Amino acid sequence: MPPYPGIIAFAKDWHEDPTSNHHVLRELARTRRVLWLNSVATRTPKLSSGRDLGKIRRKLGEFAQGAVNVENDLWVFSPLVLPFPHSPVARAMNARILRATIAALRWRLGLREFDLWTFLPNVADYVGTLGERRAIYYCVDEWSMFSYLDEGETRRAETALLAKVDACFAINHALADQKRTVCAATHVSPHGVDHAQFARALDPALPLPADVASLPRPIIGFYGTIQDWVDLDLIAAVATRRPAWTFVLLGQIMVDVERLRALPNVHLLGRKPHAELPAYCKAFDVGLIPYVISERMTYVNPIKLREYLSAGVPVVSTAVPEVVRHAELCTIASTPAEVEAAIARALADPPGARQARSDAMKHETWTARVANLARIVDALPTKKPGGP
Repeated sequence: MPPYPGIIAFAKDWHEDPTSNHHVLRELARTRRVLWLNSVATRTPKLSSGRDLGKIRRKLGEFAQGAVNVENDLWVFSPLVLPFPHSPVARAMNARILRATIAALRWRLGLREFDLWTFLPNVADYVGTLGERRAIYYCVDEWSMFSYLDEGETRRAETALLAKVDACFAINHALADQKRTVCAATHVSPHGVDHAQFARALDPALPLPADVASLPRPIIGFYGTIQDWVDLDLIAAVATRRPAWTFVLLGQIMVDVERLRALPNVHLLGRKPHAELPAYCKAFDVGLIPYVISERMTYVNPIKLREYLSAGVPVVSTAVPEVVRHAELCTIASTPAEVEAAIARALADPPGARQARSDAMKHETWTARVANLARIVDALPTKKPGGP
């Protein structure tokens, strides 16, 4: 075991597309033992949804499998909880179940001393009951503004969490300012990037993926979950205005995209493994961040911004505040005409511009970001730890 306390973390599901949950906990698992707990439900599942039923079946199988070592000293486990986050009875039962489950896992993994981390807003019931030395909230978004979550219940749950944790890390200044009203020990910790991985896009020897290699150029690309915050009307309008441009969208589709499927120059290629994204970035002549500008965007920090830039890709984005902070490295546009003009300018990229963009990201790595927040956490005072 490394000379650091372990970590038990409430996070998203391990198998989902990599997010800050993955990057942060993978880095921490290089120096300490980390137990990743798959999502403990932020909403009640719909029994009419095949996707939700499939998720329940998968979680039951993962629970039976037990904790699995996935890399370095990172272990993944799916706890069994009642998926009714707004029911007081279910929450009380879940607290008892989790205390027993985690006590057994601590004994198995030798986690006598550990810090409790959460990337989810709805786990206040468990803070202070599991034997942790400290509790940390890594806040990645304004959860109450997600359309598929109950706004009032989510705010209540997160406020209770912020009142209990020893420190909070937020991914941008606006989010940190908001959380600091409840948790004074709130720090700004912007997203990082796996620079070495995405800089591979500049390697002439890296082959293009087969499904984009023969598409007509230029290729205007986007990757990420295709949800209601992606401005599909904007993409459709620009694609209609420029039928000779090819638009490639990668990612899991969670909303109606028929308006895009109807356009011959738009290609929806589905979800791709994270390791393959640098090769797709190499194929992109321009990278898009076409988010709908709403109040929620104040609290967003798109990981893909630093990944596009590390790959050298010219970036055209709507006015997401955290992207505007890097306006010297990308172009901000709003209307279809403005986005069209911005893409046209980006296509006239001067020689050496891709390498310069990539170089600008060299010091914004996940390794550096996580090392800084680990130093802050390790310096916090500790509560008396409980044994397994």
